[in-house]
Amino acid sequence: MKLIEYAKCSTCKKAKNWLNAKEISYETRPIKEENPTAEELKEWHKKSGLPLKRFFNTSGNLYKELGLKDKLGTMSEEEQYQLLATDGMLVKRPILIDGDMVLVGFKESEWEEKI
Repeated sequence: MKLIEYAKCSTCKKAKNWLNAKEISYETRPIKEENPTAEELKEWHKKSGLPLKRFFNTSGNLYKELGLKDKLGTMSEEEQYQLLATDGMLVKRPILIDGDMVLVGFKESEWEEKI
């Protein structure tokens, strides 16, 4: 399993604590230093079955500064992948990847069910 995370993110810390409590092994990848590529995001999006908007960190400062709430609706999926790939702070976290399973954000009940 790979956990894409931001060390200062409280939700990421909760996810790591949950995985550790369940004794589930995983590797971490810092999202700010190793931003996901557009290709990775496209693959994860397809595997997740989620709407692409769920991959955006809508509560983040950068999302708000760029006015993305109003812009996303007019952008193509490809443009959105490219935008997400420009800065890890735009990407919702944590992202947990295990084969074909991709979980975005940490909802304990969802993780409990899927892992």
